[in-house]
This record gives sequence, structure tokens and C-alpha cells, in this order.
Amino acid sequence: MAPTANDGREGYLAFVESHQHRLLRAAYLICGNRHQAEDLLQDALLKLALRWTSVRDGDPAAYVRAILYRDAVSWWRRRRREWLSAAPPDQATRDRDGALRLALHDALGQLPPRQRAVLVLRYYEDLTEVATAEALGVTVGTVKSQCHSALRRLREVAPDLAPPTRAHSGDLATGVEVNP
Repeated sequence: MAPTANDGREGYLAFVESHQHRLLRAAYLICGNRHQAEDLLQDALLKLALRWTSVRDGDPAAYVRAILYRDAVSWWRRRRREWLSAAPPDQATRDRDGALRLALHDALGQLPPRQRAVLVLRYYEDLTEVATAEALGVTVGTVKSQCHSALRRLREVAPDLAPPTRAHSGDLATGVEVNP
């Protein structure tokens, strides 16, 4: 029996139902705005639907992530603006996870889109450097340098996010520290 158009539609709908929440969280982390994240995801899923027959046998989630990150950077370039305020931003409080999340969100918002995308792909999506480079359409070296610069910038804008310093210089590294 030959495959029908309905078979592709059902596969697409199953993919969307199983991946939409994770992809929406990734889009939100990239752009920092819930409404923009929903728009980005909707556009990415539309692009996926148009190419579903050629993408479904590969890794459609990677395809959508690449669209999300590229469209977010394109949107940012079109709408680049500075927001001036009379008062400095509020300081994050120290009430455990909620304050940490808010501080991280604010700090990510201060990074350029490409650096933000690299951090989200590497540490939130847990992609390898190679997979991150493929998703963003850049070289592995660019991913490494953007990640290094982004982590350095995060340390500058949000020192509260840094892990506590070790008392002994002989302690073993945890693997998440990056040289300044």
C-alpha cells in the first residue's frame, strides 16, 4: 500500500506534540520574550511542515533548532535597539532557584544573540560543539570562541552566578569552569 499524504501529516503532528514544549523553552531562552519565542517556534514549525517529507527521516528536532536560532538572530538584527532607563536595573535577590533563574535570564539578555544561542545549545540543549556548529552554520572554532566569550561576559554581568571559590588551589576542577 502506497504512503498517503495523511501518513506524513500524522507523523508531523506526533513530532510537534512530543517536541513543542522543549523547543518553546529553547526559543524563550534564546530571545528572552515569551511572545517572540512563540512566534519563532510557529514560524520554524511552519518551515518544518513545508519540508517534512525530506526531513522526517533525519533529525527534525535539529532542523527546527537551527531554524529557531537563525531566525532569532535575524530578528535581532532587524530590530536592534538600545533601551535606556533613568535608573539601573533591579538587583537579583538571593532566594534560591527563583533568584538564580532571574539572574541568569537577565544575564543572558545582555549577551549578543550568537553568544546566547551558543550557550543555550551547549548547556541547555546539551549539544556537542560539533552539533552546535552544525545548528548555527558556523565552524567548531567559532562555537568555542563564542562560548568562551559568552561565559566571560556572564561572569562580568552576573558575578552572583559564579560558583563559590575553592578554598584550596589543589581541588579538582568540576569540568564546568572556563579559564578567564
